[in-house]
Amino acid sequence: MSKSMPPSADLVVKSNALIEAAHSLTVAESKLILAAIAQVRRDEVITDDIRYTVTANALADMGGFKANHEYRALKQASAKLWEQTIRITEYPNGKGARPRVLLTRWVQSILYREDEGAVEIRFAKDVLPYLSQLTAEFSQYRLQNVSGMTSSYGVRLYELLVQWRSRGEREVEIDWLRYILQLEDKYPSIRDLKRRVLEPAVSDVNEHSDLTVTWGQRKTGRRVTHIQFKFSPKKGLEVPVAEAYTEELDSDAILFGYPKYLLDNSARPGESYETVAHRLRTKRDATKKT
Repeated sequence: MSKSMPPSADLVVKSNALIEAAHSLTVAESKLILAAIAQVRRDEVITDDIRYTVTANALADMGGFKANHEYRALKQASAKLWEQTIRITEYPNGKGARPRVLLTRWVQSILYREDEGAVEIRFAKDVLPYLSQLTAEFSQYRLQNVSGMTSSYGVRLYELLVQWRSRGEREVEIDWLRYILQLEDKYPSIRDLKRRVLEPAVSDVNEHSDLTVTWGQRKTGRRVTHIQFKFSPKKGLEVPVAEAYTEELDSDAILFGYPKYLLDNSARPGESYETVAHRLRTKRDATKKT
């Protein structure tokens, strides 16, 4: 089964655990995976049988590839994406609990359609719950807000800020930031980290997204240990995300056989819509038997 992205389907929805996962995608690979994620339907069950079509022209429009080499670059990015791993950290009972770390790939297969200048991506089964089963902790944004970015660090920073959109500020530990960006031994000095990672990322967010961001640092003793970001919507783009995207998942939407508002009211902390629906269905069936 294959699906392609209609022009209006540009909403990216990710579990916060996926946003904060450790990986090292290039900007081209990031845009490729986001173009596929934007096609995932949140109002129906998805399986790893579904393939999502991304065309070379679509990626060229996002600035991911040179115009005269779109398909070749798309194939190269796809091949590299297939090899990329991702580490997803989950805290089953809150931040105080011992975490679980899932090591998986982004995709399990890629089909090249050479005569059409397109590829079909099949997500890895273990990644699907972080894209389709919306828990209480997820973030969403318009694909257009990262499509023009030239740095993969800009995409990552934007997603980290979107998680805290309602607060307008976020502080992160430098060691943690190095881990999720998989920098390893790159840019060991804070000066290099600022010049090669933070400054390009902030510039990308300010130039291409719907946010304006400033940043500073905090020391623990004599060592810089934290980076502090403050951000706000650009003038004219102040519509809250919950209102801006209501057409995607409004309160009257039917998800897994139940109205969305009922699932929202019945959800336990950390439960996905699918899990809530299954629990309600099990309870209903048990009641019928008695």
